[in-house]
Amino acid sequence: MGLHIADICVLVLYLVIVTAIGFWTARKIKSSADFFMPRKFGKVLMVFFSFGAGTHSDQAVGVAAKSFTNGLSGIWYQWLYLPITPFYWLIASVLRRCRAITTADIFEARFSRSVSILYTVVGVFNLVASIGLMLKGSGAVIAAATGGLLHPNLVIAIMTVMFVFYGAAGGLAAAVITDFLQGILTVVFSFLLLPLVLNAVGGFDGIRQAATDTKILSLVEAADIGIFYIAVLAFNGLVGIATQPHILGNCAAGKTELDGQVGFMGGMLLKRLCTIPWCLTGVAATVYFAGRDIAPDHVFGALAGDFLPHVLPGLLGVFIAALLASVMSSCDAFMVSCSALFTENIYRPLVPDKPPRHYVFIGRIASVAFVAGGVFFAYRLSGVVQGLEIFWKIPPLIGIAFWLGLLWRRMTVAGAWAATLTAVAVWWLTAQVFFIELLQNLSANESLRLVVVKNDTAAMYLPWQMVFYLAAGTLAGIIVSLFTKPVVAEKLDRFYALIRTPVRAGEKVPAPCTLPADAVVGRRRNLLPSKNIELPVPSLRSVTGFLVGLVLAAVLVLSIYLIIRL
Repeated sequence: MGLHIADICVLVLYLVIVTAIGFWTARKIKSSADFFMPRKFGKVLMVFFSFGAGTHSDQAVGVAAKSFTNGLSGIWYQWLYLPITPFYWLIASVLRRCRAITTADIFEARFSRSVSILYTVVGVFNLVASIGLMLKGSGAVIAAATGGLLHPNLVIAIMTVMFVFYGAAGGLAAAVITDFLQGILTVVFSFLLLPLVLNAVGGFDGIRQAATDTKILSLVEAADIGIFYIAVLAFNGLVGIATQPHILGNCAAGKTELDGQVGFMGGMLLKRLCTIPWCLTGVAATVYFAGRDIAPDHVFGALAGDFLPHVLPGLLGVFIAALLASVMSSCDAFMVSCSALFTENIYRPLVPDKPPRHYVFIGRIASVAFVAGGVFFAYRLSGVVQGLEIFWKIPPLIGIAFWLGLLWRRMTVAGAWAATLTAVAVWWLTAQVFFIELLQNLSANESLRLVVVKNDTAAMYLPWQMVFYLAAGTLAGIIVSLFTKPVVAEKLDRFYALIRTPVRAGEKVPAPCTLPADAVVGRRRNLLPSKNIELPVPSLRSVTGFLVGLVLAAVLVLSIYLIIRL
């Protein structure tokens, strides 16, 4: 299969270790809360869990592919969240204080059970699509790394069996612990190829001399990935980040509120750091593969296959193990989040008062079913870049209702439904041929660039598509809320009391989205005098964490600029 015996030994050892961890953690599971949301991990494990759950090989494939075709600006295919990374410090605090097991619990606490089910449907679809995207990317890399001898379908099958095996056994605890190991391997995987391919092309001087197009070494490329593109995608990411179902675990599986804040923002900053070598590897590949016909999705894997076996036997096995780690560490977290949504927010209300182990069993069965849906989606995708763009669009559809509900007391149940369904409808509309042709006919101002044509196919320019569905969903949510029955004041007071009350170490929560009996609710201190706007005065820790995140994000942008220029 294109592998040395040393490579196979490395892979077998890795797979045995992660499986053993899954069964070791399974012994400690007594309830569905232990399986879905164990709040017991410290800062280091939370950083690597957040990093591992949010970092996977399809992202390396996507960034390298986009950098191969577009140059340095391809880094924004993962750095689109970089401008909003400081907000993660604040989001982690809010999600942890909700004291929820699933994000659907938060929607039920703020709105109603119907909105909770709506979120569950959108969230499950989001996670199933994400799992399919990750499997698709990993299959492409490993197939390319072995010269096509290891078939992508076989790769997908092996990965699926392994992460279902240990994830269904050990739940989120197994995901957190294995993500520590897999996070280290992912960092190795991210940096392993860059020095080898740079050496082969003569370093950055060789890239500069060979670059026939100045856009190759430009961080912003006006024709495709410009300032408008980056700004809109970043805002779209901010709207959707809190409603990605697995993000709650990134923020709330820690022992304390601070553990979640450090883990979430720290893990994501580590991911942004790893994006730099993905991008530079793709840029260097434009020189290395010059004159050769290669699919962009295969660039990363083909480089591994060309270089690693000649450096040291077993090194390709380390690369593949690290690649498997990067996707399995995300798939296990996504699988558990998906299972939690179904079990806790659909099955348990329909079948109440069963023993705790019954719900754990149902959660494990649901895990397998949803992963099967992800595998089906993997075979439907035409490419990794296309899959990434679909993934970006799903969370904001329900994210509009989340943010309006969090910041505006007047947001109603009907408004939440209207915002989500309108955003979905506009997303569908902007992808239809008749609408795109209408835009082409109406758009007299070419500088707006509402429509782009690639490979003889016209499509709405991605940032404008996002502007359309975000604006339409927000307006629909506001207008419908103003003309429909408000959520009862007592329910709203309970919800906002959660947000105002810091989490104490070791506190016992009787049920999702409720305060401990001895909790001292913080008083309402708002930045604005309006009774309907909930914009609390930030604490010193919130301001400090936000500013630290802002500085570190700026350092990352400056670093890649200096790497290229110097």
